[in-house]
Amino acid sequence: MAENAENLGLRERKKQRTRQTIFEAALRLFLTRGFDDVSIVEIADAAEVSKRTLFTYFPTKEDLVLHVFADHEDESARVVRARPAGTSPLDALHAHLLDALARQDPVTGLTSDPDAVAFGRLLSTTASLSERLLRYAGRSITALAEALEEAGADELTAQLAAVQIVTVLRALADRNGEQVQAGRPADEVYPEAVAAADRAFRLLGAGLADALPG
Repeated sequence: MAENAENLGLRERKKQRTRQTIFEAALRLFLTRGFDDVSIVEIADAAEVSKRTLFTYFPTKEDLVLHVFADHEDESARVVRARPAGTSPLDALHAHLLDALARQDPVTGLTSDPDAVAFGRLLSTTASLSERLLRYAGRSITALAEALEEAGADELTAQLAAVQIVTVLRALADRNGEQVQAGRPADEVYPEAVAAADRAFRLLGAGLADALPG
């Protein structure tokens, strides 16, 4: 049993390495030449895998870029479920965002890492990627609504609140990303990003405080 578990672990690590190799090869090509001008065959050749192997890991070309968002789909829902006793969902999400801004987490749009900035520019200038991001937002809304229901909100309130929260988080990240892509250092943008986050959650709180559980 231990040997089988070890073999499974090795296979899983190998899969993760292959997935990362394909992603990095694709991203290099996309950032150099643009998303639409790179073919699947070129990506497979650059990653030294077959076209069939590539499709096993990434069913579409868009998935090659956007799989990095998969871990963030239910992030807000996880924050709500893991919040300390006595902390409201909004307060927990606000604190989580402020922590992410302080760490300059790329998901907030606030980062001066050249690769992350280039990645953000790729997303914002490629129509098919922007459209696919809407699907991720939809799944984030569904996951957050479920967590808010578990916290005690009724179904409609949970759904409406989740739509507002996810939309606000996306708008804040886009705003930060636009500033950084315009050439401003993340450290310079940081105070404005914090102020915008504070204002956004004040506005959310004004509308949702009485509707959501504490």
